[in-house]
Amino acid sequence: MREKYDFIVVGGGSAGCVLAARLSEEPNIRVMLLEAGGRDRSLLFHIPAGFAKMTKGIASWGWSTVPQKHMQGRKIWYTQAKVIGGGSSINAQIYTRGNRLDYDNWSNLYGCDGWSYRDILPYFKRSECNESFSDDYHGSEGPLRVSNPRATLPVCEAFISAAQEYGIPYNSDFNGRKQAGVGYYQLTQHNARRCSASVAFLKPAEVRSNLDVMTETQVTRIILEKSRAIGVEFIHKGRKNVLYADHEIVVSSGAIGSPRLLLLSGIGPADHLTNVGVDVQHDLPGVGLNLQDHIDICTIAELKGPYSYDGWDQLHKSAFAGLQYLFLKSGPATSSLFETGGFWFSKENEDQPDIQFHLGQGSGIEKGIAKLEGAGITLNSAYMQPKSRGTVRLASSNPFADPLIDPNYWDDNHDIEIAFRGLEMAREILAQPALSEYVRKEVLPGPNVHSRKQLLNYLCKMAKTDHHPVGTCKMGKDDLSVVDMKLKVYGLEGLRVCDSSIMPSINSSNTNAPTIMIGEKGADLILGRQPLPASNVAEEKFISNDNSVLSNS
Repeated sequence: MREKYDFIVVGGGSAGCVLAARLSEEPNIRVMLLEAGGRDRSLLFHIPAGFAKMTKGIASWGWSTVPQKHMQGRKIWYTQAKVIGGGSSINAQIYTRGNRLDYDNWSNLYGCDGWSYRDILPYFKRSECNESFSDDYHGSEGPLRVSNPRATLPVCEAFISAAQEYGIPYNSDFNGRKQAGVGYYQLTQHNARRCSASVAFLKPAEVRSNLDVMTETQVTRIILEKSRAIGVEFIHKGRKNVLYADHEIVVSSGAIGSPRLLLLSGIGPADHLTNVGVDVQHDLPGVGLNLQDHIDICTIAELKGPYSYDGWDQLHKSAFAGLQYLFLKSGPATSSLFETGGFWFSKENEDQPDIQFHLGQGSGIEKGIAKLEGAGITLNSAYMQPKSRGTVRLASSNPFADPLIDPNYWDDNHDIEIAFRGLEMAREILAQPALSEYVRKEVLPGPNVHSRKQLLNYLCKMAKTDHHPVGTCKMGKDDLSVVDMKLKVYGLEGLRVCDSSIMPSINSSNTNAPTIMIGEKGADLILGRQPLPASNVAEEKFISNDNSVLSNS
């Protein structure tokens, strides 16, 4: 470890790994990446099916939300990665970007010039090496490997047919010309292994002499001198240390970790900081506000036979699956367990799809979700454009205390109405003829659960985070914005935030690919490079709202 670096990147997650790799491409720039978690050495981080273990606490901070006042006071387990690679090392590897309108709204509604779909599509393409597509929407030479699933079961094909019977058309590419439809997700995998941001970006860059990486290193404070960030204070192996940056500190600790660190450093709303005993260094009211997340509603069906991956966690089956993976790179271990799904409209005349489906090839895959004794499948539905906004706050000035995470789910009644609608759609899809060969019956919510009160109780009991928090250090021009369009923290020098927390509004899909895109574009902004030329394909109208099926359902 040097005494000084040009850039210190705090957080080795999806965006942080990209930043460290891209910044260190300049040989004269010295870069330090600090990560609170450990290395991704365990095979569970690399075998695709390891995802099932990850949401249950492995390589996680172990946080939960505060009691949710619109969910009968329930606390919800809130998986946040604590390992190099961040969310990309523990997620279900689904590669989706969202909808063109998501990013055009960043530009048009929030004043985020340079962040429209035309502007950011080239950064998606730069990062991507897609095994199937190489066209106006996809790249084939980037470090991030994107592939088709290898271990889908026949019930997945039946689900796709059932969704078409319901009225949702087939879509071979959710990241191409149209988002709407049902089909197979592409995954951040290569050769039957997870391709995380750590694997894709960081590990190839670590051979460079100008890049250092420290893991198991928790940054507790950003050091300010007047109105400039000059260094960080951190704990490593039980000892407090200080490290200084000649140019900038880049906070890339995620939608929970980034506002938490700013608040601990005295950067945030003065009244909150005073209340928890943190000295106010810079009054910035928007820090920790605007938390957005997708919330999942599950429908679980019992199958007529062993048609899912339920039961493969038994010792003898796990051993067989391990050998099959080791020698053949096939079988259950190569599945992320959520490889089929799609996007559709909750009602007619929507400009873009607002419901996402994930088909789980089993039951009880994620923490808190019921597991059947026999074989089952899980169909999750989630509203993609929630209006509710939550907060991240400190419980105290202790940097090791858990933050107060309040997604404030269903604070806006519109969100719960669409949640009801998504659940209704999922139940109808599972009841279609194409699945009758496989599905014996609906188990949850259950065939006798129909009244609004019954459904509300079910939603409050079984809803879970989709692991997509964003927005808590939002980019924009209003008084509650935290960073400008170059990701610089308002009112301070030498400090930027670059991760999912800068999103002014959540994208309409999984959030990992957009977070990697933010890291790609952020690196160019930090280095003062010319932005990649804007894409022309965004001028096409490729959003479909041909959803007449809704009037018949």
